[in-house]
Amino acid sequence: MNDIIIRNIKSLILPKKSDGPLKGREMDELEIVDQAMIVIKDGVIVYRGEENDEHEASEIIDAGGMIASPALVDPHTHVVHGGSREHEMALKRQGVDYLKILEQGGGILNTVEQTRKATHQELLDKASKNITRMIQHGVLTVESKSGYGLDRENELKQLEVSREISKRFPITMCHTFLGPHAIPKGTDGEAFLDEMINLLDEAKDYADFADIFCETGVFTIEQSRRYMEAANEKGMRVKIHADEIDPLGGLELAIEQDAISADHLVAASDAGKSMLQDSGTVAVLLPGTTFYLGKDQYADARGMIEQGGAVSLATDYNPGSCVTDNLQMIMAIASLKLKMTPNEIWNAVTVNAAHAIDAESGTLETGDRADMVLWDAPNHEYIPYHYGVNHAHTVIAEGRVVYERPGLTL
Repeated sequence: MNDIIIRNIKSLILPKKSDGPLKGREMDELEIVDQAMIVIKDGVIVYRGEENDEHEASEIIDAGGMIASPALVDPHTHVVHGGSREHEMALKRQGVDYLKILEQGGGILNTVEQTRKATHQELLDKASKNITRMIQHGVLTVESKSGYGLDRENELKQLEVSREISKRFPITMCHTFLGPHAIPKGTDGEAFLDEMINLLDEAKDYADFADIFCETGVFTIEQSRRYMEAANEKGMRVKIHADEIDPLGGLELAIEQDAISADHLVAASDAGKSMLQDSGTVAVLLPGTTFYLGKDQYADARGMIEQGGAVSLATDYNPGSCVTDNLQMIMAIASLKLKMTPNEIWNAVTVNAAHAIDAESGTLETGDRADMVLWDAPNHEYIPYHYGVNHAHTVIAEGRVVYERPGLTL
């Protein structure tokens, strides 16, 4: 019997558990319990609320007056890939556009080349370092996409590595097949899309979702609809990289196809944003990508929320356009650039992020898996306010401490 009591919690952050994502004004609702405690039995929460003397356990953890929350959920990452592209930063700062970088052997096709060259073990070792950092920053649920293989062998290799990571680490992990992430050089787009559709039968043995990059120069609305319909027919739920640069109608397509999420949405139309309210689709916003690329226009989180939509946040960790494992940093950017309130941000990185990947995570209700974080912060508003550092002091997975901040030796 593994009984644990966590006492002396200054305040306990409790997103509301619901059958669907929180929408509109509901996103600004967040229960905070002061002077709280949590009781855990065999990795499951049996009590959370105000501190009392009614419970006993074999192990007591003193939170030392820190605050506590559910572990964070990162619903959009590209954590499995080969190589890195730090050499491109100087080119971008010099004003070299992306097409020129591609011509010089950079960009996404460079990552594809490096991923194809990498062995299973090399990809596993590299991704494991990123997952470790994500856990250290308070994340215990992660979505992992393929998309840097662009052929059968290497797309499945990425998904196999993703599956192995989920067995090695104490995390909840969802896996997404993103075969149509780009069009290989010298390949006809329609023929390549047919190849990726044909690969769905094998991919569904490894992946929970099918995704596609719908954007100018990649896949059109019509091509994306064809792929999503094929995935739905094969029993795979769909996602879409949509409206990142141009307002093609990707958000509307996501809602039409009952996608579990539509991601990016910087250029989403007003019509699409208004449709979120009556849909089950979660808008997964990636403000770290906009920040990293130095763009001025961010996704319209306020418009989506005020029209009754469901919004979540993710890192979009990838080697080209958002190289961070720190979801706390994304929370800060969401406050500064998306104008989201602290309550909205917390719901966006917990319960709504979990709904965006159909994960049983993001809440601390009785019966939930005891995945939680003790934060070295005075209150929940402080974490997006004091940006660029790691506020996670102790990370607990299924009632077991898996990370504790080391102290200094002076």
